[in-house]
Amino acid sequence: MDKAFSRARTSHLRQSLSRGFTLIEIMVVVVIMGILAALVVPKLMGRTDDARIIAARQDIANIMQALKLYKLDNLRYPTTEQGLQALIAKPTSGPEAKGWKTGGYLDKLPKDPWGNGYQYLNPGLHGEIDVFSFGADGQAGGAAADADIGSWEL
Repeated sequence: MDKAFSRARTSHLRQSLSRGFTLIEIMVVVVIMGILAALVVPKLMGRTDDARIIAARQDIANIMQALKLYKLDNLRYPTTEQGLQALIAKPTSGPEAKGWKTGGYLDKLPKDPWGNGYQYLNPGLHGEIDVFSFGADGQAGGAAADADIGSWEL
């Protein structure tokens, strides 16, 4: 008797599990997801400029690290004319880079988060060298997301 009851119970459980979700259950889940999206999305949408600025600062820090390695190997930073390109390919003009590391110091030159190349000055206006992005507007100066982001801020 217990075996028959157990089989009937197991059969009933299988049938109830294989039926799937009811329309009301699906609607409840959709409503919950909608409420969560309405709360979270507006907070994330206003943060894109902040995220781009943070990404630019991180790129600049990585470029500065590569420039310091270049200086360790070559006893000087690349000239402004040699530019950041000297980090991925041995310079062919200007002062010779006798200690240039085969393979370079970066795999490739990153673009800033707005799709523009990073700028480089040697000597810099703010330090020995400057690496910077012109920000969202791609022009010198500006405020908020349009402000210049540079190595002097690190």
